[in-house]
Amino acid sequence: MTHLKNLLATALTVLSFSAIAQSSVQISDPWVRATVPQQKATGAFMQITAPKAMRLLEVRSPVAGVAEIHEMSMADNMMRMRQVKEIALPAGKAIELKPGGYHVMLLELKGQVKAGDKIPLTLVVEGDDKRRETIEVNAVARPLGTASAPMPAMKH
Repeated sequence: MTHLKNLLATALTVLSFSAIAQSSVQISDPWVRATVPQQKATGAFMQITAPKAMRLLEVRSPVAGVAEIHEMSMADNMMRMRQVKEIALPAGKAIELKPGGYHVMLLELKGQVKAGDKIPLTLVVEGDDKRRETIEVNAVARPLGTASAPMPAMKH
């Protein structure tokens, strides 16, 4: 009976740590744009809502050699894209990573991303207390030419 109690106590401890480790950051509608053969880059998009002030610091994916956080903006009638160090996530406010704004660039793709593929992403966020959390996301690849795909002409 003591063995059963120890096993139960261990299981409850593991479950409680799992509940604590789970992020309270909400990710909705994660997707990536499908690619054509030999294309080496694509974008990833989603909405992120943090329960407290946080920052998105990093994104990783096994399908890409490099993943960067980018921002697109208009300057001098030219669409420009640049890498940013982080994205602020104000408490309770949904931040949209979308074509034409903040987004994730997946570079040095290891293969073609086909419509319907599930692309794993790991997001790293940090709170004002400097505690970091990782969030695992599966983004579905949407077909090329969808209305929500970014414009192809941009200055990088």
